[in-house]
Amino acid sequence: MSLTFRQVGPCFAAEASGLDITKPITPAQADQIHAAMNEYAVVVFREQPLTDETQMAFTLSLGPIEPPVTTNLRNKDQLRISTNFADVSNLDENNKPFTRDDRRRLFGIGNRLWHSDSSFKVIPAKYSLLHARTVPSKGGDTEFADMRAAYDALDDETKAEIEDLVCEHSQLYSRRLIGFTNFTDEERERMKPVLQRLVRVHPDTGRKSLYLASHAGEIVGWPTPEAMLLLSDLTFHATQREFVYKHQWRKGDLVIWDNRRTMHRARPFPSHEPRDVRRTTLAGEGPTVAQQAA
Repeated sequence: MSLTFRQVGPCFAAEASGLDITKPITPAQADQIHAAMNEYAVVVFREQPLTDETQMAFTLSLGPIEPPVTTNLRNKDQLRISTNFADVSNLDENNKPFTRDDRRRLFGIGNRLWHSDSSFKVIPAKYSLLHARTVPSKGGDTEFADMRAAYDALDDETKAEIEDLVCEHSQLYSRRLIGFTNFTDEERERMKPVLQRLVRVHPDTGRKSLYLASHAGEIVGWPTPEAMLLLSDLTFHATQREFVYKHQWRKGDLVIWDNRRTMHRARPFPSHEPRDVRRTTLAGEGPTVAQQAA
């Protein structure tokens, strides 16, 4: 059976079939996946029983991974899995769900805000690959928004206004939106803002898209209130139903998305139930702007 893709979202997102990604894939199959990503931006492989080793092998077949950098509040003695993975589960080092008031959980639920992975890094991510090992009895869906279609739907005046704008991105900004400000000095230093363009051009397709995230908290040269209002308005526009695909997880699903032209957010689920999802991340091509002190 050959590898095929079927669109499942309103204007993007596809489900793949005909490929067992627990086994090595060929360069030609990798090229097919990249072509599908260029077209659909989100690709779903249903019910693939991956291990950490086979997930990493599949990821590396698509390109180099992002250098491992801690992006959560787990200390070194609290890690469950390799730092080559982003642990976006609700589980502690003993594989038990965090208590409701655990600081690590409260930071983690910031992922329920619309965001793009690693936009708070100087070199933001290319693809994210999230695999579901354990799913809760209800909830826990992930929603994706197509930033290409959202950009296309803007009026010409707005496109001209935002064309050259540069934003500051930091996890400090996104967590501030949910009232989480309990950071150590070391964490604040690690999360210093970086600069990203508000409009990006995809390197393969040449198509423009918005580059938004809850991590964006300032616009260079703008007063903060005005910047936050514009970013809020653009996010509201970009996450209308016609631009959004909701993925309902099954155990074993692997979802790949292109962070350069999508946003996503997690949805709530029973906090006492385990949700074990593990993310590998492909490295981006480079900074979106020449970096300077933010």
